[in-house]
Amino acid sequence: MSNVSGIIKSIQDIMRKDVGVDGDAQRISQLVWMFFLKIVDDREEEQELLDDDFVSPIPEELRWCNWAKDEEGITGDGLLNFVNNDLFPQLKELPASSGKQATVIRNVFEDAYNYMKSGTLMRQVINKINEIDFNSSDDKHTFGDIYEQILKDLQSAGNAGEFYTPRAVTQFMVDILDPKLEEKVLDPACGTGGFLACTIEHKRSKYEKSAEDRTTLQDSIFGVEKKSLPHLLATTNMILHGIDVPTNVRHTNTLSRPLVDYGPSDRVDVILTNPPFGGTEEDGIENNFPASFRTRETADLFLVLIVTLLKEGGRAGVVLPDGTLFGEGIKTRIKEKLMTECNLHTIVRLPNGVFNPYTSIKTNLLFFTKGEPTKDVWFYEHPYPAGYKNYSKTRPMKVEEFAPEKAWWDNREENDQAWKVSFEDIKANNFNLDIKNPNIQDATHMAPADLLEKFNKNQEEMHKTQNQLKSILSEALNRLAGE
Repeated sequence: MSNVSGIIKSIQDIMRKDVGVDGDAQRISQLVWMFFLKIVDDREEEQELLDDDFVSPIPEELRWCNWAKDEEGITGDGLLNFVNNDLFPQLKELPASSGKQATVIRNVFEDAYNYMKSGTLMRQVINKINEIDFNSSDDKHTFGDIYEQILKDLQSAGNAGEFYTPRAVTQFMVDILDPKLEEKVLDPACGTGGFLACTIEHKRSKYEKSAEDRTTLQDSIFGVEKKSLPHLLATTNMILHGIDVPTNVRHTNTLSRPLVDYGPSDRVDVILTNPPFGGTEEDGIENNFPASFRTRETADLFLVLIVTLLKEGGRAGVVLPDGTLFGEGIKTRIKEKLMTECNLHTIVRLPNGVFNPYTSIKTNLLFFTKGEPTKDVWFYEHPYPAGYKNYSKTRPMKVEEFAPEKAWWDNREENDQAWKVSFEDIKANNFNLDIKNPNIQDATHMAPADLLEKFNKNQEEMHKTQNQLKSILSEALNRLAGE
């Protein structure tokens, strides 16, 4: 087993010397396309041993094993020219006739770039990558941990919060929805593929029993991502998790297709997603939606899309910001649609800082089932662990924290964290779902009018106490004067 963590650090140190690689986003993009080719090559090596008739969709001279594997191989300007003038142009144009894997590779390289300017430094990086064997279960497992760290490093690469959902959140949501082996699972804004990877591991550990089951599993995973870097990361993530030909992870904008074009064949059993929020879509995207739901706010459009894409009886777990819960206007109409077409049975309210350091926006986990209207919504307020006042990069949320929610889920009773609100009450309040915990009355949970009333009562009590003290003091002074 190689020291994968040490190798990654060495690669990052080498890349920092290259004048062409500017910042985390470029370094990670460069690192991942190179890892992608090494992973594909290791998988192909295994396929060749199992299948005498196997033929790689990559031309022989472009296969990693034929230009990168020899540590004394091509380097310097020769390597740079080969990568820029042969490797990239040909991989971007792989013919569809070469098979599904060729399509995956072509899509990965469609928007990929070689940022490195030094062929000598590139050779050093390649030689380091060759120290990892992706056919070794130990190396693959270790790299999986490192891969998560690479994703976390995206925090300094711009709006990286769109790409990465904390592992504790994805694990909890997958565990709760419990996707079965044959159920189609979609993430329509999959980022780097965290929900999909977690779903694969869940299905594999609970339901995969045979080679036939493995095929069923591979055919049940679907994702869409519009940005090139997270799509590249997602595709690599799928291969690392045993989806050898992840053609179902597409590089496009899910919102760009008119809603009326979706038919029964597009509907899925389970949707797990953290759609981008706080941003707006380009002009014209809103015209793909009915007039009453037209908005350019991304999270709102995704919520309408999710309701559309679920089968009858289909289940969804969605991460949404507080703004969606209390927003009015179009947001009200969207929430009404959600609650009349689906059973919005649970909202888990997360504390501040779950997505630190990406964003401080408060978020919620919405769970709903399509096909029957909402009668009651259960709210569960997730507390900080003992001793925590916030989450941070060094003190992130842990999946173990969700144990109380899991224990409560199938035996629901009101407690300090959980309460129930009827559909009628929510409708009467104009579908405002930003409902505070009624079981904890303190300054952070009380409405302004309640706070004012409490303040006035406190003032009255204080004045009463002051008057009592004055009376006692006056009586004491009078007694002293009489003596």
